[in-house]
Amino acid sequence: MNGTDLKQSLGAKPLMFPTPVLMVGSYDENDRPNLMNAAWGGICCSQPPCVAVSLRASRHTYGNIVARNAFTVGIACEERMAEADYAGMVSGRDVDKFAATGLTAVRSELVDAPFAAEFPVVLECRLLQVVELGVHHQFIGEILDVKADRNVLDDDGLPDIMRIRPLAYDPAHKGYHGITPLLGTAFSVGKGIAG
Repeated sequence: MNGTDLKQSLGAKPLMFPTPVLMVGSYDENDRPNLMNAAWGGICCSQPPCVAVSLRASRHTYGNIVARNAFTVGIACEERMAEADYAGMVSGRDVDKFAATGLTAVRSELVDAPFAAEFPVVLECRLLQVVELGVHHQFIGEILDVKADRNVLDDDGLPDIMRIRPLAYDPAHKGYHGITPLLGTAFSVGKGIAG
């Protein structure tokens, strides 16, 4: 029996575990702040620091980002799971998501986009490139600044994942999950394997 005998083919599907829960902030043509819940995204470059989020052209946020060449990415947290979920259930064309959820819109000082004050970490991004992939377009944004609530910072001045308590999304079962405590230190736990 080889490794492929143990695996069941599921076909070509967008399954990766976990995916982040990213709160994409933008302004519409009336300068109204909007938030979108996006799971297709993540860091895509170290230098310059960049993040990518993939959106369908039909989404309200798509046109907002194209018009303003800017967006923010907030990290959804366990404490604000309901608000994060709601932002993915309705369109900003029809609903003022900040008013409906009670979240506080903050205008970025660096880019032409808002973010929600209640999400503990936010990335302020200038649009660098849009890549057409199929039904989704990937928006690549240069991260001009990362802002974090002081209460989620560790002694080293960097965000602590256990203080942030970010949400993770299961695309197979459409569920939200939390993060477990530290299991091991990267670039260290593998040192015991002889090479």
